Amino acid sequence: MLQHSLQVILENDDFIAINKPANMLSIPDRKQSEPSLKDMLKQQFGDIYTVHRLDKGTSGVIVFAKHSDAHKQLSQLFEGREVEKYYAGLVHGKVIKESGSVDAPIMEHPAKNGKMVIHAKGKTSLTDYEVVERFRLYTWMKFQIHTGRTHQIRIHMQQLGHSIVCDEYYGTADPILLSNLKKKFNLAKSEDAERPLMGRLALHSQLLKFDLNGEHFKLEAELPKDIKAMLQQLRKWNAVK
Repeated sequence: MLQHSLQVILENDDFIAINKPANMLSIPDRKQSEPSLKDMLKQQFGDIYTVHRLDKGTSGVIVFAKHSDAHKQLSQLFEGREVEKYYAGLVHGKVIKESGSVDAPIMEHPAKNGKMVIHAKGKTSLTDYEVVERFRLYTWMKFQIHTGRTHQIRIHMQQLGHSIVCDEYYGTADPILLSNLKKKFNLAKSEDAERPLMGRLALHSQLLKFDLNGEHFKLEAELPKDIKAMLQQLRKWNAVK
């Protein structure tokens, strides 16, 4: 049993795939400010190798290699765009087009550390998107990224004018509150403050597909409880009429 009740999607001799909780670092930051998912896995398995990363706020499937040969193979698959990567996310506003693509190069912001920007001198970045469900104020979407740039989906959705919910870098950090959706909302007397329906980046790494050593892998991470609960409330109080 893995520590901290982390959900293992698949483990074999070559790699381990985890459904990463939101608001957890994938790998240690420079300051070693808080425990990361990699730190926890190293306690359990010893040698663990980083293959790719998810943003701290993003939940979902992430893969770590268990030995150097697997690390080399998996890294080549990701770098060679031989891994199919699918995400789900909630964005602000009503996206009109049923599907489309954003093909816009991304580079690091020259002045703001950790932030990315769309720029002609950036690296090629391609995101396909599709509307899954529309609400009055939001749209539930799925994405396929064909490149793996930092903050790719987040900045591409900002480019479309529909930033990811609770994205403090490329939109607004404002949470989704039931009081914003439900007209006659009364806070229970026992509660001092309203708990947000969604107070973190509303983005989830849902599915990875790749072939390794002659075997096909389809690694799927179920939606976390907070996203399921949020969608349930949006369907109830924010449905398109």
